[in-house]
Amino acid sequence: MADFNLEEMSLKELRQMQKDLAKAISTYEDRHKAEARAKLEAIAKEMGYSFAELIGVEVKTTRAPAVAKYRHPENAAVTWSGRGRKPLWFVESLEAGKAPAELAIE
Repeated sequence: MADFNLEEMSLKELRQMQKDLAKAISTYEDRHKAEARAKLEAIAKEMGYSFAELIGVEVKTTRAPAVAKYRHPENAAVTWSGRGRKPLWFVESLEAGKAPAELAIE
């Protein structure tokens, strides 16, 4: 390991060394946490579980975007999946006497 004479170093050099040490400590801790997590995940997998199941963390899954089921009668670029609040154009079409099947995308 390098020998440093701290008494001969300038304030700028000391502060830079302090930043370098803080970064080295942080990366060391991150590396060791990653190794520990990998070991625990391997043990959990070996026992037939996921690591998240064992520690009680919910794994959020992302849903695929909803497929469009209805198309605007005049503007084909405007669609609605049938989920959530009905768009104004859909409500107006229904009030005008159209059936939802007439607006459905085939």
